[in-house]
Amino acid sequence: MGKITIDGRNVEFTDEKNVLSIIRKAGIDVPTLCYQPELSVFGACRMCTVEDDRGRLFASCSEEPRDGMVIFTNTAKLIKYRRKLLELLLAAHDRECTTCERSGDCQLQALANRYGVTDVRFSNYKERVPLDTSSPSIVRDPNKCILCGNCVRVCDELQSVGALGFAERGADATVTPAFQKQIAETDCVNCGQCRVYCPTGAITIKNDIDPVMDALADPTVRVVAQIAPAVRVAVNDAFGLEKGNNAIGKIVSFLKRLGFDEVYDTIFSADLTIMEEAAEFLERVQNGGKLPLLTSCCPAWVKFVGDQFPEFTEHVSTCRSPQGMMSAAVKEYFRDPAKAEGKKTVMVSFMPCTAKKMEAKRPNSFTKGEQDTDYVLTSTELIRMIQMSGISFAKLEDTPADDPFGIGSGGGVIFGVTGGVTEAVIRRLVPDQNPETMKMIAESGVRKDGFIREFSVPYNGMNLNICVASGLANARTVMEQVRSGEKKYHLIEIMACRRGCVYGGGQPRRSAMETTDDRTAGIYKADASMELKKCDFNPAITALYEGFAKGKEHELFHNHMFCAK
Repeated sequence: MGKITIDGRNVEFTDEKNVLSIIRKAGIDVPTLCYQPELSVFGACRMCTVEDDRGRLFASCSEEPRDGMVIFTNTAKLIKYRRKLLELLLAAHDRECTTCERSGDCQLQALANRYGVTDVRFSNYKERVPLDTSSPSIVRDPNKCILCGNCVRVCDELQSVGALGFAERGADATVTPAFQKQIAETDCVNCGQCRVYCPTGAITIKNDIDPVMDALADPTVRVVAQIAPAVRVAVNDAFGLEKGNNAIGKIVSFLKRLGFDEVYDTIFSADLTIMEEAAEFLERVQNGGKLPLLTSCCPAWVKFVGDQFPEFTEHVSTCRSPQGMMSAAVKEYFRDPAKAEGKKTVMVSFMPCTAKKMEAKRPNSFTKGEQDTDYVLTSTELIRMIQMSGISFAKLEDTPADDPFGIGSGGGVIFGVTGGVTEAVIRRLVPDQNPETMKMIAESGVRKDGFIREFSVPYNGMNLNICVASGLANARTVMEQVRSGEKKYHLIEIMACRRGCVYGGGQPRRSAMETTDDRTAGIYKADASMELKKCDFNPAITALYEGFAKGKEHELFHNHMFCAK
């Protein structure tokens, strides 16, 4: 243990790796643009610079703490220094803030306001370059890049994809895919984590709000919505409501007010996914099929397998994701002329995930040559729609999702967190849903801490070896161990985003651990409040299998070819 004097106060430290973390521990918000606790230290923006008792300035993010240090965080010298840094950043930045997708949620803009930067004395020397709109999920605007390197490091260090990098040097430096390619020409998996860590509008979500609003205005169209589990615990962030609280009832109310004809809950099709995936898993275990079975719910992970581990493509479950199953079921349901009522059905899914935009366009997500999911809007786009409408979200009453696809189990809800798919599969394998059994499953290892979780569960006289991992860098570690024969599993669940869908690339931008913990806790709280815990106890699922989907299960709910693109 040591002590540092910060602005005249003694602050103890133990194992903190840099001075910045100690300053924040002392309750002082030193500004940063390039520093992220989960990424390597880059030290590019210099906004976290502080001053010592000798007048020396240094970046606190890259300085190791030493006992007896005396530092100042808010001197006149530092304020002038930070203002000049901000001016220099703004001088090489597209400052059309009023029309920027990130206006009001931009860290650079916020710091300029905080430090009173109202005039930029330097001219913008950079030539404008075209936007990269090649991706179905994100838009890259190099004119707004401040070279913080966050996107480069997250893509490399957390996702192990490396789709972005630095090119050129000095004033000509830029962030770009290799050889100036478009992002869609790389191994980008569309996870959107680059957008989560970008402090400006250089990487944003591809916005699909306008065509959805056009569909809502068309009287010949039936517009149907589905809402994913993780969305319900993220929307509150934007409206001053309790973080992580289940907002599904308010979301349904808002969508109904906006004009959606039907609003369904994706936890229904999550239950359907487990029915199909658990059956596929047991068939492979019992009949010597390709093992380990790799989950297929996360499209970014599926693309990662195809790009990085193509020899394992036959191990990926043939099951469509809950989004895919719901859209296929809804489109089939309204093919009945009596239900269609002469209207075309447009399916809109609200997802925490930018990669779902890519998934909707994959050929193996189509049924009978028709695109099942017409539009995918992220949680962030949903929030924008609420703000545009002027409707007070906080004052909305709770409304239940519509039948026949509005009923789901707790097993469907927990799809929103890492380990949730596996836990729902294990629930399916037991005969009852009494609280003692559910508690035993929760404590089996599926909910333990860590981005890679290994555990075994007994089933019919054998132990099923299971691995749950989140974050594609961790997925690479797992798959390389499987490839080498070092590890042997029966089931592997992967979520591309660390901690699962609650931290997806389409969620409101929050990097603080406490926020994601709130979202995770909210998912488990929603599960705990539900009497129905298991997919096979869901009467709506039984009705579907005995009704219009009978004999069409494989056509509607399974992919007929592997497709990573």
